[in-house]
Amino acid sequence: MARIAGVNIPVQKRVVIALTYIHGIGSAKALEICEKVNIDLSRRVNDLTDAEVIQIRETIDRDFIVEGDLRRERAMNIKRLMDLGCYRGLRHRRGLPVRGQRTHTNARTRKGPAKAIAGKKK
Repeated sequence: MARIAGVNIPVQKRVVIALTYIHGIGSAKALEICEKVNIDLSRRVNDLTDAEVIQIRETIDRDFIVEGDLRRERAMNIKRLMDLGCYRGLRHRRGLPVRGQRTHTNARTRKGPAKAIAGKKK
């Protein structure tokens, strides 16, 4: 079991795919990491040596913000907007879409399930 950045990555998958299980690393960054450490893209995690796993771990720690630090940074950015009272902060505070989407219909992911309004008929 390979543990990188506090995440157990799956051992049967290719290294490029397994690295995407870490929050903050997508497919592009996973490719970049594999190139830096000189790991063949077709290799599986269970084929890696301990030295290669340590190299990957050090590369991620040195060059990327991942997992808890990334989540904390995003939360602090949202909290800063809310404390400022700017438009985006107010939208976050009310649980509405932040980036200009319509709310008359749709936006159910942010607003939650539809609530019936008593006495409203067409």
